[in-house]
Amino acid sequence: MTIQRVATGSQQQALLQQITRANVALVQSQTQVSSGKVSSTYGGYGDKTAVLEAARAAAARADAYQQTTKLALDQVDLQNTQLTALSDIAQQLRDAVTKASGTGDGSTLMTDVNSLFEQAVQILNSRDANGNYIYGGEKDNVPPVTANSISDLLALPDAASAFQNGTQTRSVATGDGQTIKTGALASDIGSQLLQAMRDVAAFNQTEAFGTNLSGTQSDFLTGMIQSTTDAATTVNNATAVNGYAYSRLEDAASQQQSYSTLYKGFVSDLEDVDMGEAVMRLNQNQVALQAALQVSSRLNQLSLLNFLGN
Repeated sequence: MTIQRVATGSQQQALLQQITRANVALVQSQTQVSSGKVSSTYGGYGDKTAVLEAARAAAARADAYQQTTKLALDQVDLQNTQLTALSDIAQQLRDAVTKASGTGDGSTLMTDVNSLFEQAVQILNSRDANGNYIYGGEKDNVPPVTANSISDLLALPDAASAFQNGTQTRSVATGDGQTIKTGALASDIGSQLLQAMRDVAAFNQTEAFGTNLSGTQSDFLTGMIQSTTDAATTVNNATAVNGYAYSRLEDAASQQQSYSTLYKGFVSDLEDVDMGEAVMRLNQNQVALQAALQVSSRLNQLSLLNFLGN
């Protein structure tokens, strides 16, 4: 005679299902504790998957804008140094003209003009780290100023003819639908300055400046004081505009940092597991699986013989 176990097939099946569920829950808990993430697959996030991916994309976009803005800040900072130097050159030209006019001695004026011209052209033809001409606009592969000396400048009909830069200033995208103008054109900031230098040099060709200025020379230089002042004002204004761009870029970088932190916080809220709760669930799932296995083992050992003779 065969002795049947007390447990039925349906009870065994129910226990097996319970063990399987407990094992799956245990593996999930172990994975969460070891990875720190709610799930390693999209399926684990359910209907939150779309929101999670949107937050990730937004955070990545904010990081990209922030990086671009930081590069623009470095560029604008470099331009500030150069424009400040160009402003000093314009002021030195005004001072040299004013001094010659006031003292009646123009013996060193052309030496000053030649030196200041070379310095100005060097700045206007400066390049960035990639070798592009900073003040060339969209034509950043050729020097904005073609004249390399006062003689070259005098060979042209006017100072404006010495510029071959483009017409579009540089700008940078700092956010969705947001751009900030960061560049300046050599012709916009340097035309008046070079024209003032050319005017002085052209007059010197007609009547060379010496230790004793003539009445005509003195009158000319007196008139040039206003021209050099206007040139200095133009450069100063360009420096101020550049400083304003720097301030806006700083604000934009700070804003994108805030966006990045916000979106990454969304991602963390959706993706990162609460470690305290995860450890607690792991312990609970271990106990549940152990209990299910013990019950299954006991049921497999029971038969009618356990109850005969009682």
